[in-house]
Amino acid sequence: MPRDPREIQLEIDAARESLAATLDHLADRGSPTRLKAQGQAAVQRFLQSQAGLATMGALGLIVTLSVVQKVRSRRAPRRRTTRPRAQTRRR
Repeated sequence: MPRDPREIQLEIDAARESLAATLDHLADRGSPTRLKAQGQAAVQRFLQSQAGLATMGALGLIVTLSVVQKVRSRRAPRRRTTRPRAQTRRR
C-alpha cells in the first residue's frame, strides 16, 4: 500500500529537526570556548585537591632549591683543585 506524500514529508521534517538538534549538540560540545572553560575548571579542581597541593608544594621546593644552588654557585669563590707551583727563576 503506497504511503501518503504528506506522511512522508512529515517524517522527513522530523528527521531533519532531529539531525539539526544533534548537530547543534555536537557543535556545543566541541566549542573551543567550552573546552577551554572545562579545562580551566579541571585544573582548578586538581590544584585544590590534596594531590594538587602536594604537587605544587614539591614544585615550589624544587624551584627554591634550584635558585639557592644557583645563587651560591655564583657567590662562592672558585677554588683551585691543585696547588700552584712555586715559580723559580731561570738564569
